Amino acid sequence: MLARNFTRIARLSRGFATHAPSTSTSLPAVLHLKTGQSFAGRSFGAPRSIWGETVFSTSITSYTESMTDPSYRGQILVFTTPLIGNYGVPQNKTPVDDKDVGVVLESEKIQCSAVVVADVAEKFSHYTAVESLSSWCARNGVPGITGVDTRAITRLLRDQGTTLGRLAVGSDASLAPPRPEEYWDPTTENLVDQVSTKTPYELNPKGDVKIAVLDFGAKANILRSLVRRGAAVTVLPWNFDFNKIRDQFDGLFLSNGPGDPNHCMQAAMNLRRTMQEWDKPIFGICMGHQVIGMAAGLEAYRMTFGNRGHNQPVLALASSGSIKAGRVYVTSQNHQYALKLQDPFPAGWEPFFINCNDSSVEGIKSTAESGKKVWGVQFHPESAGGPLDTIEMFTDFLAECRATKLHLNIPRSQPMDAAKVAPQLTHEMPQRVTVAA
Repeated sequence: MLARNFTRIARLSRGFATHAPSTSTSLPAVLHLKTGQSFAGRSFGAPRSIWGETVFSTSITSYTESMTDPSYRGQILVFTTPLIGNYGVPQNKTPVDDKDVGVVLESEKIQCSAVVVADVAEKFSHYTAVESLSSWCARNGVPGITGVDTRAITRLLRDQGTTLGRLAVGSDASLAPPRPEEYWDPTTENLVDQVSTKTPYELNPKGDVKIAVLDFGAKANILRSLVRRGAAVTVLPWNFDFNKIRDQFDGLFLSNGPGDPNHCMQAAMNLRRTMQEWDKPIFGICMGHQVIGMAAGLEAYRMTFGNRGHNQPVLALASSGSIKAGRVYVTSQNHQYALKLQDPFPAGWEPFFINCNDSSVEGIKSTAESGKKVWGVQFHPESAGGPLDTIEMFTDFLAECRATKLHLNIPRSQPMDAAKVAPQLTHEMPQRVTVAA
């Protein structure tokens, strides 16, 4: 009996954590920064060297969601949290239905160019984990470096701003640092065009309210947040002219995305016409917020090091739906660019949120006098890793879409007071959208 109990204890102990491949057999690696600093460590993941823009994130959890966020395209991601990989990586597949959009994480693959961690976990433990961070990176062709002082790297980036970098792995690690002119700047390319869908597709076609999403690099949880609130979603390429099909929809959503928003001026010009001629609700997040701002006449500028992490406080300057003026909300963010705060603001617009740390613009909205229903926020209300202080903004947006749809469907012969009586919304199958090329 005693031996049987010891056997049971041994079996339990083996189930506590799964060993990942040891980094002791990994290759040497060096992170070079364009400003002249180099940090030597050991590689994990894919045994290859890369170029990119070195940025840091203060998020403590959700490294898998961060790494699959298309907004990190072209970037070498430095995690300030010392231990990364301790809960492994889950299976990244779900059904596509009225609850899910095909993936568990934010996209189908790792989007950042490389990762930098102080200590990569050699053991991982989580009931949904199927592989280690190291093997996941190797399978996706993404290199990583561990054993470096991420505190020193973060202080450099904080003081001098986001810096171009080179992660040299294996034999490349023994070479001299690159010359300044050799560094590649990903923001010179249209990264949005690289991550946006090339063809339109639908999610939850049985939803009771039809939402078009301009995909600048949409995180899956944005689409999931719309679908789970009953929306029928049609995802469109970033540069698609929504004006061609706008009357088929009850609202327009502009997603997040990577890089310089000035590469998306075509989308901003299309949106300007939409906002002038169309009175249905429009909501934008991150890159979508910046595109709305440019369409309204505001200027986007590059910040010193941007805001990336799950703990950015923002102050609401106006009330709208679940958002109350004067309240501070804790938000998740990932952006290098922001809209300039100017006085006066463009006619028909007002600031919505401001960052409590650096006073950057965190949101804009159309004024009540404009007769429009347009909102944009720099942060992510839907952040899969939290916080969820502002998640109800999705509910607010869809409530406005449903109210507008109901109002427009009231026959003209009926008095306007009829709009106050809310009949039951039907759940009939909507007509399939035909999108012109």
